[in-house]
Amino acid sequence: MQFATVLRPELAAHYHAAGLWLNKSFFEIIEERARAHPDREVFADAGRRITYGELEREIERCAEFLRSIGIGRGDVVTVQLPNRIAFPVVFFSLELIGAVANKVNPDFRTRELEYILKFSGSRAYVCPREFKGFDYVAMAKTLQAAVPALTHVIVAGGSAEGVFDLDAGIADSPPIAAADRVRMSPDEVFRMAFTSGTTGDPKCVLHSFNTTLCTVKLLNHDMAVSDRDVLLIYLPVGLNWGYICLMQTIMAGARAVLLERFSARAALEAIGREKVTFIATAPASIVAMLNDPELEQFDVASLRVVITGGASAAIETIREFRRRMRGHLVELYGMLETGFHTYTRLSDDPEKVSGTIGRLVDTMELRLIDERGDDVPHGEVGEIAARGPSVHLGYHNNPRANEQAFTADGWFRTGDLGRYVDAAGNIQLTGRSKEIINRGGKKFFPREVEEILYTHPKIMHAAMVGIPDKRLGERNCLCAVPKPGQTLELAEMVAFLKNEVADYKLPEMLQILEELPLTGTGKIRRHILRELVLERMSHRP
Repeated sequence: MQFATVLRPELAAHYHAAGLWLNKSFFEIIEERARAHPDREVFADAGRRITYGELEREIERCAEFLRSIGIGRGDVVTVQLPNRIAFPVVFFSLELIGAVANKVNPDFRTRELEYILKFSGSRAYVCPREFKGFDYVAMAKTLQAAVPALTHVIVAGGSAEGVFDLDAGIADSPPIAAADRVRMSPDEVFRMAFTSGTTGDPKCVLHSFNTTLCTVKLLNHDMAVSDRDVLLIYLPVGLNWGYICLMQTIMAGARAVLLERFSARAALEAIGREKVTFIATAPASIVAMLNDPELEQFDVASLRVVITGGASAAIETIREFRRRMRGHLVELYGMLETGFHTYTRLSDDPEKVSGTIGRLVDTMELRLIDERGDDVPHGEVGEIAARGPSVHLGYHNNPRANEQAFTADGWFRTGDLGRYVDAAGNIQLTGRSKEIINRGGKKFFPREVEEILYTHPKIMHAAMVGIPDKRLGERNCLCAVPKPGQTLELAEMVAFLKNEVADYKLPEMLQILEELPLTGTGKIRRHILRELVLERMSHRP
């Protein structure tokens, strides 16, 4: 398959000339690490551990297996695997046969996958035999019937009739021969992924080795990640940030522990057992660990860096982390389309940057712009626009989305809103342009109310959404997850917020939930949350 990209030639020439792109494929880096430290452990999951040398050989055998069953250059292979060693083996093998990896969330089901498989033009689909009690093989056969181009279903973790057995195929295959190995250009598309759909409109994002590896190299440098680090990866590796953590590990020559299913208890146990030093996480996971009743009994002394992103952490959560856990808490802002754009630094005074997403990453450019594309005055809210070597190559087969997202001179409009808060260039994220609540013509960002609610002693998670109203356009609905053993009342929440925010920002409805609908990286899926509230209201007596 051929991919059209929107990268401007003059920008590509600049990134090459300035040395901002590494001009390597990822398997080249795996080979370097395997030669230098063949017996060093690289990954551990719930079932096994693997060294750098073993990883290289298993990738080469996987590539030969896939080649032998007819997968080749230009084919799109959708990989839906949980946090198991099988994921990096399959994913990194694809470049050796010139195939394009399309990674997806292991929680996706038939409806989501059918759209993704068709839109991406996937020829092969790799899935687990079972995960979280779900039968993926039965779903795969349904998908094959609905997607004629899907000729190969490959199953990891157990054989089944009518599908290819990944484990047996790797075990029975020799390493791919040099004559059969494809050497992909660092500039060509080697991976794709679909946006998380926080607004209900998933798009297919294209990346090259060059747009990917520069992100990893810079983050490892700024966070001082070295071969002494142990990463804990519970963010889904099928999503962008979890996958980036795999690459961070290999590029640094470090070690990573893969956790299939996050729970506060499992994460805290792994930190102590494996002497974890580095965690990338969503704020919701930090909140869960802080609310473990036995937190103080776990050994978290090894923690060096905890990076939170995907969604902004509430200031109260950041302060509680500093009081009760170890490690430097870093706030990061980025997305599938741009890599990492801003973050706080290890040298920052935590109190001065709390509640911000830090300042601009070296090599990247940032503007805060209005609807016309003009820069807003310092201190005012504007849409964050990004340009730099890690920005994606465009949305696949979606010229309308590309036209809307990119300015004429190559700036990518993120849809996120922020403002500068100090002379050092630190930015406060205020929300997304599509999340603004418009109540009777008065507009506000939910985050400013949510920040205050997170200081309430009974609240674990909170989100505000606008619910359609004939008279006002929208009314304010608070969706809240109480802490264990606590109950919440609307009047109590209103009284707590009164005199803290304008009256038109006060909640007018309250929905109590067991959990908020989140993406794999912790962003609130507000359109899903809004639909859930509307569904509840339609059944209300």
